[in-house]
Amino acid sequence: MAERTPLYDSHLALGAKTGPFAGYDMPLYYKDGVLQEHLWTRAQAGLFDVSHMGQAIVEGAGAVSFLERITPSSFQNKPNGRAQYTVLTNEAGGIVDDLIITRLEEQRFFLVFNAGCKDKDIGWMKAVLPDGASFQVLDTRALIALQGPKAAEALMSVFAVDTSALPYMAIMQDVDIAGAHCYVSRLGYTGEDGFEISVPGEKAALIWSALLRSEMVKPVGLAARDSLRLEMGYPLYGHDIDDTTSPVEAGLSWVMGKDNTGFIGADKVLAQKAAGPERVRVGVRLLDKGVAREGSEIRNDLDVKIGMLTSGGFSPSLEASIGMGYVPVAYAAPGTKIFVTVRGRNIAAEIAAMPFVPARTKSMKKLDTGIEKKGAVNG
Repeated sequence: MAERTPLYDSHLALGAKTGPFAGYDMPLYYKDGVLQEHLWTRAQAGLFDVSHMGQAIVEGAGAVSFLERITPSSFQNKPNGRAQYTVLTNEAGGIVDDLIITRLEEQRFFLVFNAGCKDKDIGWMKAVLPDGASFQVLDTRALIALQGPKAAEALMSVFAVDTSALPYMAIMQDVDIAGAHCYVSRLGYTGEDGFEISVPGEKAALIWSALLRSEMVKPVGLAARDSLRLEMGYPLYGHDIDDTTSPVEAGLSWVMGKDNTGFIGADKVLAQKAAGPERVRVGVRLLDKGVAREGSEIRNDLDVKIGMLTSGGFSPSLEASIGMGYVPVAYAAPGTKIFVTVRGRNIAAEIAAMPFVPARTKSMKKLDTGIEKKGAVNG
């Protein structure tokens, strides 16, 4: 039987169409439909249940060295209250998962990782956990994402939470929302300004319902969440990145800290970074009618297969079909003409720069994480 988040009954009451996702029965879309939910998030504020994702605390004297062992990022000089998008690597240099790690205090970190990888991630991290660090899974907490240009205004109007001084990729701790102790992080999966709010599970429905009373806020399901992240060029684990793709191939070399050379798989990743990869993740935009999905073949002008889409779909913002996939470096330059095979028909397309639409996150210049520039964030 599929698991359910603390907000499951709230979704049913809103008329959500639910379906299986990462072992959970999750809302795919609500009464307005995917297209309107997507556009509403770009214009107002969309409310997402992402409670299926994993949350954990790592702390102790060995926490920093542990995080620099399991990821290629550097945490020694990460300021308190700041977040880092990164990846877990395996011995072959592949990606175990992507995740967000936020430094709460000098030796205390908050981790959020993907739903479909929770058990694998927890097992992987605990297997290499040193004596000087502890790992606590926050399995009684829910996670609510409020995304869109009106997100900050809505959070202020409903709960009087002032986020005006909170920069992008940063966290507010010990926030009282409806009498509950919450973490409010300014980040998300849409390319819009917004927040992920970690709340006690028993308070989730109350906070969810209160936010929806704002005329700026509407519920949004996982289908629109996918089209929103695709427009931003954010990779989805198990599709655009997996344990066979390296951070270099995936265009995620920027997560690698200059002073971290001792992470798991470092010999493979650093060698590939120095020599250059044979293939890279790219954006693809169709130039003719049709919608290309994951698995569609990418072909050159000689009708030779050079790759395939790892994600694909219709972009409501661009009113065009877009996708991502891996191609040889020789074909990776934006503007390169290619073809994508859809239902046996080769459709003209081109390699496109990512993100496909401009990011509108707040205070990007205050914290150079590279996420919007490079096209990656957790989900």
